[in-house]
Amino acid sequence: MPDPFTKPCTAFAGQRLLLTGPLAEVALAVRRSSVVTDTVLVFDDATGRIIDVDLRGDDAEILERLSQPRKINAGRYRPKTDPSSDPTGSEEAQSQKTRGRPKLGVVAREVTLLPRQWEWLTDQPGGASATLRRLVDEARKVASPRQQRRAAQEAAYQFMQAIAGDLPGYEQATRALFADDRSSLESRIATWPEDIRTYALRLAFGAGDNQGV
Repeated sequence: MPDPFTKPCTAFAGQRLLLTGPLAEVALAVRRSSVVTDTVLVFDDATGRIIDVDLRGDDAEILERLSQPRKINAGRYRPKTDPSSDPTGSEEAQSQKTRGRPKLGVVAREVTLLPRQWEWLTDQPGGASATLRRLVDEARKVASPRQQRRAAQEAAYQFMQAIAGDLPGYEQATRALFADDRSSLESRIATWPEDIRTYALRLAFGAGDNQGV
């Protein structure tokens, strides 16, 4: 299955962990859940950010929407676009964009390089785009321990900010998180609901001894 389906994520119903698993499985489980009185939030296990899941329609419609590349916007709410004002929205432009190319879920953005760098990229097998994707993936695999720690802290912070901002000791907990002081963090969140506490520590420090999640 493509990445949007298999993205690891966790759903919370209010302050209770509902389900952890691939995005498609979690989305369908949330739709069928009887917990309709609670606010259900789905979090990306890699970033701690909320995943906007549209649960309208039947299972097939939900899975179809999940398979589509996600648009990136500056604001929280996606602006409505007017096809007539978008020169790339014409049938001819769409045909030219998609003809002969598989749906990879990629996002097109501008990249600025020196001429010699473009020459090197275009000489690589698969062309510039494939080479850039490969280089990014390789760089992610060899990220320094410091980068990995920072990413884990940021993921835990995003989750805590979304679900625990009103809980006691939140400000002190975030300071302990970015100070990489686990014992202080555990102390600050000791009175938080168990599921929130466990998932926050899992994001910040890995599964480790938090296997109960």
